[in-house]
Amino acid sequence: MALNTQQLAQYEQNGFLVIEDFVSAAACDGLRHRAEELVAKFEPEGVKSIFTTREQTRTSDDYFLGSGDQIRFFFEEDAFDAEGNLRQSKDRSINKIGHALHDLDAVFDSFSRTPELAQLIADLNVTEPLLLQSMYIFKQPRIGGEVTCHQDATFLYTEPLSVTGLWFALEDATTENGCLWALPGGHRLGLKSRFVRAQGGGTSFEVFDQTPWSLDGLVPLEVRKGTLIILNSLLPHMSRANRSARSRHAYTLHVMASASHYPPDNWLRRSPEMPLRGFV
Repeated sequence: MALNTQQLAQYEQNGFLVIEDFVSAAACDGLRHRAEELVAKFEPEGVKSIFTTREQTRTSDDYFLGSGDQIRFFFEEDAFDAEGNLRQSKDRSINKIGHALHDLDAVFDSFSRTPELAQLIADLNVTEPLLLQSMYIFKQPRIGGEVTCHQDATFLYTEPLSVTGLWFALEDATTENGCLWALPGGHRLGLKSRFVRAQGGGTSFEVFDQTPWSLDGLVPLEVRKGTLIILNSLLPHMSRANRSARSRHAYTLHVMASASHYPPDNWLRRSPEMPLRGFV
C-alpha cells in the first residue's frame, strides 16, 4: 500500500489524494455497525449539543469543548423542533461522534491503527506520527447539515503545520448525498484563521485573511465505499447539505507529527492522563 511517485506528486500539486479500495467493504460495515451500537447506548437526556460550522460559537458548549478525550455525540442542526424535541428517531438525528473514538473504542482503534495506514503516513513524511482526533460522521438523510468551506488547520493547528486528514468513505459519496468538495491547489493560499479557546471561556476565531473563499474552483470528490481521501491541513474543502434519501457515512482521522508544537489555545484538548498515541 506504499504511495508511488505519481501519487505523491498529485498530493503535492492538489493538496488531496483519492485512493480507491483502501479499506474493505467488511471493514466499512464493521465500523458502521459499531457506530450504530454506540448511538443505541447513548442517552441524550439533558444533552443537546448541536454541531454546525455556520455559527461556530454555538458549538462552544462545555460538552463540545470537553470532547477531546471522550466519546461524545452531536446532533444535526435540524434534528429538533421548536419545543426541543427530536423530529425523528435518535439514530437518524446524530450528526457525528467525536473525538477520541480511536483511543477509547476497540473497534475504532483497530480500524485506525493498521500497518497500511502507518506506511501511508510514513510515505507522507509525517515523522513519529500521533493520532490527534477522530470523528464518525453520519450526514443523515434529508437533514444532513452543510459543512462550510474551511481548512483543517483552522481547527487543528500545529507549529510547524503537520496535521494530515484521513477521510474514509463508509458509503458511496455523491453530489446528491453530500460528498466532499475541494479546491485543487488551494493548500498554497495560506491559513485564513484559527479557532481557539478565548480568554475567559468560550471560543473565538483569530482571523489572518478576511477574504471569503472563492467556491468557483471547487471540484466534487465523488467516491465509492472503501475509498480513502488524504487531505492537507491547508486545503479548502467543504460538503453541502444532504437532502437526499441516502445517508453518507464517513470516518475521519487526523494525524500530527510529534515534533510539532500543539499550542494550548487549540480548542481540542486532552487531560494529561490520556496522552496522544501513535499507530502502535
